[in-house]
Amino acid sequence: MSENSATPVVEDRHEDGQIRASDLRPLLAAMTAARDGDFTKVPESGHGMVAELTAVHNQIMDRSVHFTVEVQRVRRELVRHGRLDERLSASPGQGLWTSRVNDVNQLLDALVAPAANATRVLDAVAGGDLTQRVDLHDGTRQLRGDLRRLGRAVNKMVDQLSLFTGEVTRVAREVGTEGRLGGRAKVQGLSGSWRDVTEAVNTMASRLTAQVRDIAAVTTAVARGDLTRTVTGGGDR
Repeated sequence: MSENSATPVVEDRHEDGQIRASDLRPLLAAMTAARDGDFTKVPESGHGMVAELTAVHNQIMDRSVHFTVEVQRVRRELVRHGRLDERLSASPGQGLWTSRVNDVNQLLDALVAPAANATRVLDAVAGGDLTQRVDLHDGTRQLRGDLRRLGRAVNKMVDQLSLFTGEVTRVAREVGTEGRLGGRAKVQGLSGSWRDVTEAVNTMASRLTAQVRDIAAVTTAVARGDLTRTVTGGGDR
């Protein structure tokens, strides 16, 4: 159809091949409402071009409402129920309708995956498994910014706990299983409270070792008939 043959819009007249302005006012009102965030559909009425315009407008409203409802549903599942696996369902239509849903879902994946990964590692730590670490890669891409800092913080915590546990276990094994006194847990690589606790363990082990050796020295002296030696309460001779 050429520009010259387009259906004209006339005021308050309804003749064959013409559209009254009053027929378009409900559609204009609905479009104005949609602009302001109200996605109410127009009741289907009329015929010809008006009916077609109304049908297309209502399809646009349906797709807009679908997206809005899906965003609200996923937000509710995340905020109220803590479900991190919820995603927007596919949108009717194609093009930017589909892209918009995919973009939101990809954003959720990028935010949720590192948090879920960190939760997995923390659950493992709570269960006594210190072998798990947060993967600092998202596929072939490295995590960046706050997400990377989150992963590194969790991994550092696990590393510190693993080092502390390994060193204390080693010293306990040397004393309890091998009977070797004087062992010390290494504090290199530890910081903060981890280092303080390790040093406290070393201090305790050192004093216990001194006391045991003191007792052994006194016992040996007694066995030789020397009753002048006594055990010092603090472990110092």
